[in-house]
Amino acid sequence: MSYGTMGPAGSSLGEQTVEMGILPCGNCCVTVEQDRWVAVEKFGRFSNILGPGLSCVGFDMCGMCITFRSITRRVEQNELKVETKTKDNVFVTVHVAVQQSVIPENASAALYKLANVSAQIDSYVSDVVRSQVPKMTLDEAFEKKDTVSDAIQEELARHMSDYGFIIHKALVTEVNPNQDVKHSMNEINKQKRLRDAAIMAAEADKVRVVTAAEADADAACLQGEGIARQRAAIVDGLRASITAGSDEELTTDKISELLLISQYFETLKEIGTASKSQAIFLPHSPGAGIAEVATQIRNGVLHQATAPGQVAMKTKSK
Repeated sequence: MSYGTMGPAGSSLGEQTVEMGILPCGNCCVTVEQDRWVAVEKFGRFSNILGPGLSCVGFDMCGMCITFRSITRRVEQNELKVETKTKDNVFVTVHVAVQQSVIPENASAALYKLANVSAQIDSYVSDVVRSQVPKMTLDEAFEKKDTVSDAIQEELARHMSDYGFIIHKALVTEVNPNQDVKHSMNEINKQKRLRDAAIMAAEADKVRVVTAAEADADAACLQGEGIARQRAAIVDGLRASITAGSDEELTTDKISELLLISQYFETLKEIGTASKSQAIFLPHSPGAGIAEVATQIRNGVLHQATAPGQVAMKTKSK
């Protein structure tokens, strides 16, 4: 008969259930489901544990001599919430999941020793959580959840084995602080990331400025080398053109004067070809000798350096 099967639905975690046999007027025979442990009680005293299947337990009269109690064989999970505070005085709610099952050799203890398995586990878990988490800061509570889990499992395994239960795993599934604390933590991370972004942007600007300065320095260095090579080529050309077909050798002073004159006239040419430029011409005599023209340039430059506010003649080239 169907009402004689073990394990009615809706029983709470770890709770034993009173069962009935398969005969209407007695408990001589009983069928045990695969996922249940069933204890036989004769005149209220524990006799033995039955395995799955059909069992005959003896003569019974109207269910007064033999009774049955059952408990599940399955692994059950208790989900608990424990409120506590951290070392830095932040209140958090710790969510713990404990997975336990009945020890086969100690099923009678699981049936008769504890009145409320869930309440017993809840007490041990609360005790461990409230002794471990206050030693940690909020960040450490998130980082060291496994430490709390191991402490819970060790404590439960040591005590619950005496009551016929084995603890398979104790998991800290969530550490949940107050909503205002969450918002503050998110704001701290946000500001930290903004600061890091600003530092990285400044570093990028620094790299650009330094790279541009190095490029300008390299360009100026190469330009100076080019000017020096240009002048050397001009000097060699002037020396070759002037001394061609003769045994005359130009002195260093003569070469310097020729170079100064050539650069001077090149400068006049560039000023004359440039649009909207302003030019200051020093008085000189183009018909004079090279040495005299060089002397006039030097004197004019020195005169301008000693009296910067006086201008001999100012013209605008168009």
